[in-house]
Amino acid sequence: MDSIVLTPIGIIHSPFKEKFGIPRQPGLAPSSYAVVELIAPYNSADVILGLEQFSHLWIIFQFHETAHKKWTPTVRPPRLGGNKRMGVFATRSTHRPNPIGMSVAELEKIETENNEVKIYLRNIDLMDGTPVLDIKPYIPYSDAIPTATAGYAAIAPEKPLDVQFDPEIGNELSIQPELKQLIIEVLSFDPRPAYKATKDDTKIYGVLLENVDVKFKIDGSIATVISLERSA
Repeated sequence: MDSIVLTPIGIIHSPFKEKFGIPRQPGLAPSSYAVVELIAPYNSADVILGLEQFSHLWIIFQFHETAHKKWTPTVRPPRLGGNKRMGVFATRSTHRPNPIGMSVAELEKIETENNEVKIYLRNIDLMDGTPVLDIKPYIPYSDAIPTATAGYAAIAPEKPLDVQFDPEIGNELSIQPELKQLIIEVLSFDPRPAYKATKDDTKIYGVLLENVDVKFKIDGSIATVISLERSA
């Protein structure tokens, strides 16, 4: 078969500046947000006419950060603790023959000003800078199937960690409640590789959210934020 050339229609702007810390599925971090900025020649109000009627959207995108990496026929899903292999097509791994992802997101609002089209989303799992390939409306009667089964991913993951803040950090975040809530949602699902969760771990980790490097450590079932390092 001939190769297929896809042209991005837009770019994602989100607080997730690197892969580590991004929710592993959409819907896990209600405070997460993103903006799809359409690029020329798709930055026209005509292309999104009627889109505001839908509460949720499908975002089709490229895994641009892992596109250059080789794929393997089997991978280790985090939901199985990283200890069992499944076929790549039985997972949502970022390492795929074609590095394409799809994500459902809540539509918050649409802005069309100064020859710009910006689509504001909530409850996302999208990395900053992600190329968007297509946008489709989420249609509940066909996309939500009550009788569907999901094998090893049938039940929503539990939050394995309680998130705490050093007192000084808690005071600093009192003027940024949205950031504090996002930190809680991201860390509560334990962003570490699955194999780390079963071992004693003294490492200090960092999650980059917006311009803040959130440093934290984990002791048992408690994640403690110990510092916030802000970049210019």
